[in-house]
Amino acid sequence: MQESLTIALVALLADAALGWPDALYRRIGHPVTWLGRLIATLDRRWNRGGHRILRGALAVLVTVAAAAVPAVLLTRALMPLPFGPVLLGLLAWPLVATRSLDDHVAAVARPLAAGDIPAAKAAAAMIVGRDLDDRPAPIARAALESLAENTSDGVVAPIFWAAVAGLPGIAAYKAINTLDSMIGHMSERHALFGRVAARLDDLVNLPASRLTAALFLLAAPPNKGRALRVIRRDARRHRSPNAGWPEAAMAGALDVRLSGPRRYHGVETPEPWLNEDARDPAPRDLQAGLRLYRRAMLILGMGLTALLAL
Repeated sequence: MQESLTIALVALLADAALGWPDALYRRIGHPVTWLGRLIATLDRRWNRGGHRILRGALAVLVTVAAAAVPAVLLTRALMPLPFGPVLLGLLAWPLVATRSLDDHVAAVARPLAAGDIPAAKAAAAMIVGRDLDDRPAPIARAALESLAENTSDGVVAPIFWAAVAGLPGIAAYKAINTLDSMIGHMSERHALFGRVAARLDDLVNLPASRLTAALFLLAAPPNKGRALRVIRRDARRHRSPNAGWPEAAMAGALDVRLSGPRRYHGVETPEPWLNEDARDPAPRDLQAGLRLYRRAMLILGMGLTALLAL
């Protein structure tokens, strides 16, 4: 357990400090893009004919094995070495999105605060898939929801599974999460082929979504009481069994309303509000959301350090 906690802490600290450098990305890519190429190939070759749920399940098995088996072999080779857990934590580093999430949301927050709506919309389009108009509030709302949900999916869940099962745990999680993002949506093409990927992603994200809500709650003085009330009342109203928890915590901590109706490719999707009676987010709330996120990440790091000390 101590080794896994070390791996999780090293990965979190390395990514918070460095992110994934552009020069490194241009040279070797990124593990998620490697997984993405494999998933795209399996989707193209296997998502046809009958038995698509079974074919999709096999695609999940192949992708998770492609990520986890090398991680198991690396763990066996490196763990006995001096500073083996630190080396494994550095290998886990690119599977955490602490720095990139902050960078992407800050790229929306800065022009939005300056009144540069076209630049804010362009930056928001990099992290959300919905249609955006020229009003600041929907842009801020979309970016805050992305920040809340991706704190769980992109940071807390990878760190959680690294702490539980080391490098194989975080590698397997990242494979499942990438599968869900590519084939787990309810389009006509992927409703059957991606069903297992979507259900498995819901399962592995369940503990992290609750933990993320708790981290936002701890990071939300003096609004802990309000955030807790919104979590209890609204978290389960979200269409996702997991995303509602961090989004409700974010909405309560900032006292704004999130989720709600939105448009995709011109078609409106009715979604329930979280913290419905509150105001719409303003540009300043996106800055406040980033500060909340940074405090939550500090608490996460302190928590891992405390567990190691114990």
